[in-house]
Amino acid sequence: MEFSEYDIDSLLSITTRPPLVFTEGQGMWMTDHKGKRYLDYLQGWAVNCLGHSPQCVQDALALQAKKLINPSPAFYNEPSIRLASMLVKHSVFDRVFFANSGAEANEGAIKLARKWGKKNKNEAGLDRFEIITFDHSFHGRTLATMSASGKPGWDTIFAPQVPGFPKADLNDISSVEKLLTDRTVAVMLEPVQGEGGVIPATPEFMRALRELTTKNNLLLIVDEVQTGMGRTGRLFGYELFGVVPDIMTLGKGIGGGVPLAAMLCREAVAVFEPGDQGGTYNGNPLMTAVGAAVLEQLVAPGFLPSVEEKGNYLAAQLNMLTERFGLAGERGYGLLRALKLGRDIGPKIVDSAREMEPVGLLLNSPRPDLLRFMPALNVTTGEIDQMISMLSDVLTRLR
Repeated sequence: MEFSEYDIDSLLSITTRPPLVFTEGQGMWMTDHKGKRYLDYLQGWAVNCLGHSPQCVQDALALQAKKLINPSPAFYNEPSIRLASMLVKHSVFDRVFFANSGAEANEGAIKLARKWGKKNKNEAGLDRFEIITFDHSFHGRTLATMSASGKPGWDTIFAPQVPGFPKADLNDISSVEKLLTDRTVAVMLEPVQGEGGVIPATPEFMRALRELTTKNNLLLIVDEVQTGMGRTGRLFGYELFGVVPDIMTLGKGIGGGVPLAAMLCREAVAVFEPGDQGGTYNGNPLMTAVGAAVLEQLVAPGFLPSVEEKGNYLAAQLNMLTERFGLAGERGYGLLRALKLGRDIGPKIVDSAREMEPVGLLLNSPRPDLLRFMPALNVTTGEIDQMISMLSDVLTRLR
């Protein structure tokens, strides 16, 4: 199968893409239009938590598509109620709002926090709206979520930004305390800054942050778009730290490959009124049926312990590469990990690994001195070994 230049140029250019078109995917593997296979350690940026085209997603789509696809959010539908009930059962939250993307879920969390701030004014009777976020964070690509993000350079791309997002330093509680004002309503963070380079929050910081927000009557919002749905070896990343957040956002893995996201909150924070929030496709039965099927797999006996086990195995293999090639080490939780390279060769590694023959390897370098690994949660140790062997070959060539 061939794709002409005209076909590709029909798409709006938003990123630099290699000259190949993927046509099939199964598990940890994808195949391009020329029949070449690739071992995929991106998985759609942690979207395909069960790999490409898992059977449970195929079955849920086929079955639900024959029943009901979108009755409109003006009415209840069974799959959305089922998935919401499952999420509440397996978390510390009481209410669920479904969306289509992580950015939309985070936008909803921002709106909910600000609405709560209007209802819970400060001592002077003023609305509270400021949400403290963190340098190097990533919360999405809407104007508000870009403003909330601490990604370098994002403060000027589509300026002026949405105001109200002062930036603290991750794992530095004093930097958060210095930003508190009578307008502060919440603190929002990723348990692991994925796009920032797989930088984990420490348990001590998370506990101190929960204590600080509780003391000051502030909301704690965890953005688990990347860390949620089993990625860290726990169903949700906040479970690693023994804290209870007020709001959580999910995306990526919740749909196992289809566009689905969610915002969860405790009952005391559920202050939206009719008309405050919505969306044409939010909670549609086709996507939420898939979400329920994915969640059933994740909470099956033994699944999450296997993620933690394979995460430890991946960490050990990355440390082996560190010692062999004199790299700077690895970090992360579960199957969200990074290899610190010690020098800016990440993009070269990504290109070289993809171009390997006869089989390519798909990797991600969110920063030039680092590689990020986001395999399917059901990756095998054999597929980890294969990736390590291929990466070792690339590192040998680039010495």
